[in-house]
Amino acid sequence: MVSCKETGNSVEEAIDKALKKLDLSRQEAEINIIDEGSKGFLGLIGGKEAVVEVTKKIIPSEIGKNFLEEIFSSSDLNVEVEYIESKSDDKQLYFNLSSSELGLVIGHRGETLDALQYLTSLAVNRETDDYFRIMLDAEGYRERRKETLERLANKMKNKALETGRKVMLDPMPPHERRIIHLAIKDDDRVKSYSEGEEPFRKVMIEKV
Repeated sequence: MVSCKETGNSVEEAIDKALKKLDLSRQEAEINIIDEGSKGFLGLIGGKEAVVEVTKKIIPSEIGKNFLEEIFSSSDLNVEVEYIESKSDDKQLYFNLSSSELGLVIGHRGETLDALQYLTSLAVNRETDDYFRIMLDAEGYRERRKETLERLANKMKNKALETGRKVMLDPMPPHERRIIHLAIKDDDRVKSYSEGEEPFRKVMIEKV
């Protein structure tokens, strides 16, 4: 947390000094007036300076964006990080990544993207009192991956129905397993469930 205490002949003077010291605007700061001070007798004798504490506001979206930009800068990757404000959930932070090196950013089956999302979540939530859910995408990769998983779910469902045998999918992170479960949940001819321990937990599909 970035903060400082300052004194002045008036509250305004103390605030201005603190803002200047921290290089903040009033919109970026939380101001706590510790002592309003006093002018003393006839404004000359026994006066007391005003005391304020100014703290930089915690803006979760800025924490996430700065964290990602620092990672890519240190990795010599040219990646643009865009924060897209959610209109329905103020506790969800959505970031989109754009790059000519998108394959490196996404990784095998999105593993690098998932790792970046996890690390960004840690960076944001260790600085905030409320919990924020981080969503990281890369030029629409998440939706494309979702469609791929839905096709896989239906293909494996049909295999289970045709062979009558249990079908086991490769290990997946929780959000991808959920896509598989949802894709076939309305077909009462089959059932799906997860087995194993993270990070090797996998979806099983079998005929009912």
